[in-house]
Amino acid sequence: MKLNVNPVNFDIAERLEKYITKKTARYEKVLNNPSAEMEIRMTVVKPETNLNKQTQVRVLGNGPEMFAEKTCDTFEQGIDLCLEAIDRQIEKLKDK
Repeated sequence: MKLNVNPVNFDIAERLEKYITKKTARYEKVLNNPSAEMEIRMTVVKPETNLNKQTQVRVLGNGPEMFAEKTCDTFEQGIDLCLEAIDRQIEKLKDK
């Protein structure tokens, strides 16, 4: 699986990059598709407000596209919530 991390208008910290790699590692087994791609886009929406970190996760592969978008206080929290939504979408596909 190919992982693309796209921070918009900021430089990603090494700690955050390691966190993303750790959280997404299991999807290579779950998706079971070497040509699958996971794109993670992170944006700071309004710097002066709380809930200002927007995270988008898109999974492309042989099947239908899966997408999740969350806005939270931290990117870590946004990634966790988006990956939970992707997990639910994977379960729905497996049930069909």
